[in-house]
Amino acid sequence: MRIFGIGIQELLIILLICLLIFGASKLPEIGKALGKTIQEFKKSMKDFGSDEEEKKK
Repeated sequence: MRIFGIGIQELLIILLICLLIFGASKLPEIGKALGKTIQEFKKSMKDFGSDEEEKKK
């Protein structure tokens, strides 16, 4: 299984490095912040797309 060209082994190594750097207690906070960031990005792109459509009309 490949996600963005990254295999399972590479993904596990990245997660292990993150665990060592940030610690187990910070990982849920980092994941939550990353999820909110992605959600806001998607929302802003959707709003931007609807603004562009209104300009065309």
